[in-house]
Amino acid sequence: MSKARQAAFTALFIAMSVVLTRFASLRIAIGGVEGVRVGFGSLPNIMAGILLGPLYGAISGALADVIGFFLSPMGGYMPHFTLTAGLTGALPGLVLLVFRKTGLAGRLSEWFELILAVGIGVTVVSWGLTPYFLNTLFGLPRAAIMPPRIVAAIIEIPAYSVIIKAVSASYVRLAAGKKPA
Repeated sequence: MSKARQAAFTALFIAMSVVLTRFASLRIAIGGVEGVRVGFGSLPNIMAGILLGPLYGAISGALADVIGFFLSPMGGYMPHFTLTAGLTGALPGLVLLVFRKTGLAGRLSEWFELILAVGIGVTVVSWGLTPYFLNTLFGLPRAAIMPPRIVAAIIEIPAYSVIIKAVSASYVRLAAGKKPA
């Protein structure tokens, strides 16, 4: 796929992420700070990482966070969350890249690989980094922010995997220059 086409898809994923994150998600405040956001905002960034590669996933996540902040700020700008958004896009693509480089790709079922890639990305960021930053920056207790994050991940990981699997078939056809089925 050409660099121009990859850039165009990345821009599309960024736009989708901004809309889904900032305008089509439920924000739950904990202690006066957004502690949990429920929605599909990270899905386009994860798709960018899986379909285009970890670098494009990171770019999609980071730029979506910065652009989204300027369109719909909630408090001050925190680069910590730009980092987590970038990692959310990069990690699933990186996991699949490691599978390919180590020869694990194809040995595991395609569904298992996808669920594992999405799951690692979601859990590292949603259960690790984001709660750490919310606790460090705002003093939010992990006991208050972890239960909804765990429930959200249990729903998001399979849902994202199913959506990505469904979309990837059309994406492969588009990348090859063919019309989607």
